[in-house]
Amino acid sequence: MIDFSQEIKYKTSRSSGRGGQNVNKVETKVEAVWNVENSLFFTSEEKICIKNKLSNRMNKMGDLCINSSETRSQIENKKIATQKMLQLVTQSLYKSTIRKPSERTRSSIEKRLMFKKKLSYIKKLRNKNNWE
Repeated sequence: MIDFSQEIKYKTSRSSGRGGQNVNKVETKVEAVWNVENSLFFTSEEKICIKNKLSNRMNKMGDLCINSSETRSQIENKKIATQKMLQLVTQSLYKSTIRKPSERTRSSIEKRLMFKKKLSYIKKLRNKNNWE
C-alpha cells in the first residue's frame, strides 16, 4: 500500500453542524493538502497519471485537497482525510487491463448457421406460392 502521508499538510478550521459548544470552540474540521508536483514518492509518469485522473479535485497550484468534518474529533477527521486521500491516489494509479475479445468457437458458428437455415425454411413455407 502507498504511504506518502509524510508529504501531506493539514489545515484545521471550525466545523459546521452538530456538536454544540464543541463546534464553537474547537477546530475539528480538517483539510488535507498534498502537492503532487513536489512529491518525492512518485515517478513523473505516476504524477502525470494522478494529475489527469484527479484534476477535478486539485486547485490551480497543483494541490490535492480533501476535507473531513465527519466526527467531533480532530484526530479522527485527520485519519479519515488521510485515508480518503490514500484511497483516491491508489485508485488513480490503477491501470485497468484492456479486454481482448475471444474468437467464436466452431460450434457457435455452426449453431448460428443452422438457426439461420431453419428460420429461412420457416419463412419459405409462409410464401403464398407454396399454397398452390
